[in-house]
Amino acid sequence: MLGIAAAIAVFVVLVGLGVFFLYNSLPGQASAPSTATPPAAAEEAGEADDSVLYIKVVGEASDVLVRVPGGEVLTDATMTQGQFLSYDHPELDVTLGDPEAVEVYVNGDLMDLSDAGEDYSFVAEAA
Repeated sequence: MLGIAAAIAVFVVLVGLGVFFLYNSLPGQASAPSTATPPAAAEEAGEADDSVLYIKVVGEASDVLVRVPGGEVLTDATMTQGQFLSYDHPELDVTLGDPEAVEVYVNGDLMDLSDAGEDYSFVAEAA
């Protein structure tokens, strides 16, 4: 009888762990790596760096989605004026809700977003 109860307890724990890891593997549930400045903790915008991708909010706000192509979501947030982020991945998919509200540097070079519309997407690749 005690063995059956122990087996049931182990089964419940394993199912719980499976659900936990499945939930954390869903897109948008992954945490940002330590090499990035997450929007919630972003500091006042400084100078652009030579990262593969550097985004600084200069307008009121913009939705920003940054992900590794076909994989992990690095940032999916509404960033406000003064916030910035920086990533050094070989390739990144980027979507900007309001391109007029941000300055984007790819490999240290400022992108011209003057013709970019709402929800503008592009790929940033390491030089």
